Amino acid sequence: MTIFLRSIFVCLAFIASFSVSAQIVGKVTDAKGNSLPYVNIYLEGSYQGTTSNEEGNYELTLSKQSSYTISFQYLGYKKLSKTIQPKQFPFVLNVMLEEESISLDEVILSNTEDPAYRIIRETIAQRRENLAKISEFTADFYSRGLWHVENIPERVMGQEVGDFNGALDSTRSGIVYLSETISEIAYQHPNEFKETIIASKVSGDDNGFSFNSAQEANFSFYENSIELYSAMVSPIANNALNYYEYQLDGVFYEGNKMINKIKVIPKRPKDRVFNGYVYIVEDDWQLYGLELATNGQAIQVPMVEDLVFKQNFKYDETHDFWVKISQSIDFGFGFLGVDGDGRFIAVYSNYDFEPQFEKRSFTNEVLSFKPEANKKDSLFWKGSRPVPLTDEELNDYIRKDSIQTLRNSKPYLDSIDRKNNKPGILSLLTGYSFKNSFEKWSLNYDGPLSETRFNTVQGWNSKAGVSYYKWYDDNQTNWFRVGVNAAYGIAEDRVRFTASVSRMFNLRDRLRFSLSGGSELTQFNPSEPISPLINSVSTLFFERNYMKLYERNYAQLNYSQEVVNGLHLYAQVAYENRQAVFNNTGYTIFPQDDVQYTSNNPQLPLNEGIPGVIDHNIVKTQLSARINFGQKYFSNPEMKFNIGNEKYPELIVTFENGTSTNRSNYDFSQLRASLYQSIGLGNKGQFYYRLKGGTFFNGDGISFIDYQHFNGNQTRVGTSINYTNNFNLLPYYDLSTNSHYFEGHLEHDFRGWILGKIPGINQLNFNLIAGAHVLSIDSKKPYTEFSIGIDNLGIGKFRLLRLDYVRSYYNGVGDGAFIFGLKFLDLLD
Repeated sequence: MTIFLRSIFVCLAFIASFSVSAQIVGKVTDAKGNSLPYVNIYLEGSYQGTTSNEEGNYELTLSKQSSYTISFQYLGYKKLSKTIQPKQFPFVLNVMLEEESISLDEVILSNTEDPAYRIIRETIAQRRENLAKISEFTADFYSRGLWHVENIPERVMGQEVGDFNGALDSTRSGIVYLSETISEIAYQHPNEFKETIIASKVSGDDNGFSFNSAQEANFSFYENSIELYSAMVSPIANNALNYYEYQLDGVFYEGNKMINKIKVIPKRPKDRVFNGYVYIVEDDWQLYGLELATNGQAIQVPMVEDLVFKQNFKYDETHDFWVKISQSIDFGFGFLGVDGDGRFIAVYSNYDFEPQFEKRSFTNEVLSFKPEANKKDSLFWKGSRPVPLTDEELNDYIRKDSIQTLRNSKPYLDSIDRKNNKPGILSLLTGYSFKNSFEKWSLNYDGPLSETRFNTVQGWNSKAGVSYYKWYDDNQTNWFRVGVNAAYGIAEDRVRFTASVSRMFNLRDRLRFSLSGGSELTQFNPSEPISPLINSVSTLFFERNYMKLYERNYAQLNYSQEVVNGLHLYAQVAYENRQAVFNNTGYTIFPQDDVQYTSNNPQLPLNEGIPGVIDHNIVKTQLSARINFGQKYFSNPEMKFNIGNEKYPELIVTFENGTSTNRSNYDFSQLRASLYQSIGLGNKGQFYYRLKGGTFFNGDGISFIDYQHFNGNQTRVGTSINYTNNFNLLPYYDLSTNSHYFEGHLEHDFRGWILGKIPGINQLNFNLIAGAHVLSIDSKKPYTEFSIGIDNLGIGKFRLLRLDYVRSYYNGVGDGAFIFGLKFLDLLD
């Protein structure tokens, strides 16, 4: 867009800012003339109001000309009320707020205990009653989210970062995310929530839907804990006195209400705690406001450097309690050279505390968008947003709107593609992508370098592939992909080809079909518990070839869809020809005299010449249903985002059938099920369990491939986030079965509840984890494991390590070993 057109756009935006009638506008400053951000401004005796922006500017839209009393409230400053009777609009009302006179003169001090403890105890005693007072309501809600970055490097770990679609200036700084929502919300204690978004705006995307959510911002410090990945202990929780010390900083008055300003001091800074100030109303024992901070170490999200909550409350004379009317969350972050900060602000208005909810008032859809919610024009936003835009935010909208028009044009997209489509010197090894952004398709080549591995069947091996990808909408909810891959092993001296075609129809019910086929080597356990990377290391450096493979020549059709909310169906039918393969190399970097490779037969590891598979053909069908009970979800016109429901487990039921075309004794059927749940226990951590079981019908004499195999581990390296789907010391195939079986996994992550209380150790910010595992199969004694471990190990912001000591028991024999958890390996494989 030319400078001339941009100037016109700025002028129109400026004119529009004064085109809405009945507006009170102005600026809020302190006695020194400094702007005061996020001051609560409202009509006395109502919930109609606004909030000043970061520059102290505000706009208050009124319904008619009349006499009004407008109140200005800001933590640390005296409440100011102004009565006005404007004759014309916009009416300018600039105000100056005086700092609150915080005094201890009226407080009876004790030599034994700070007076703050009496106030905190009274507030804790009334915590449940205060929660009950706001147990249900409806309200209007406004939110704005902003992320700002500074001095972003051009490359991170060798990958070009780009300019974030024009968000970065010449210093590689700027706003990378800016969005707003206006919505209607409904809440009923303890966890019923519904939000209908009336308007949504995303800077630089006129078809975008904001990710801001009222439920995500619904933090109540009357609850015992605040969920911020870790459960943070509220300063007025039932057990808060075990975590905090308190000092009365002083008192002040709002009308006839005395407000106590209390400093909150963590007893152990590495606990899941806050620091800062809470303001409590004397005799009401309710929150008047709060300013509380924590950091990434406490919430165990290392890239977050600091997190600051501010909440402001207003007295409701009708219901005789203090109600939250605004909230801001400021944060700073830094990771891999990318530093920045951000803020989410929320404004609540038009509360109704007697909403008369019906049985169907709440459903599993907790967030939805009204039609055309993302199409509201600037006049709508000017008259509706309660917090004016800052100059930076307004300029960001204007600039990105013009950039969006440019960047969606064919000449621009073609120019970007020409730049990005140039191959690099090592593209033949690392990969290459050719993209036509305007026509919405790409051609991709996956190079062999990142896929190079080693095993005793193929020796050094790798794979490469070519794929074509076509998407039909801007958000890539509807797409088509076709690809061919080739895998080659040097010792085996053989190339195997696979091909696949996939079609995704939408991201609402996720209807998807795929057709694939070819020849591949695969593990006997289809869950593939042995990471190819870990197997390469154990083979080359320790002469331990745990991975056992067979050849699968196949054609397969897959279907998946969420047929109703919480019910996902999966179907698979495949024709397979299965053949045995053998070790073709004895190479290892560090040969050991007392160790040698085992055969590729998992049942007879010491007999190299006996095949692990008798060649046969089979038709396999598999039907699965995944049920997420009570599943909550967000939705917009294009997508559905399932967010689960911690109250209920996830159930998966699978029926599998195999019919051999040349060996009738290989026919079988199996029914199996699994139950998984993650349960938050507040500041005491997170508890996980997974229960699995099944049985075979006509399973005698079937191929070992079709046995039920269990996810063991002989490498002493863990690669998953938690260990609820595997055993840590179980040999991979020793207890595989074609009969009845049951396995159970329990794990509890204390998230600092224990280690955070031990002086010295609490400075390390480690998490204690305990686990138990059991496997019971028909006619055999159960196999059990017990473990104790430490998670969140690492250096600085890289906390992706874990260490467990595990004891196993089977047939009267016990064994023990340390398991080194490398959680990042999931990303590499």
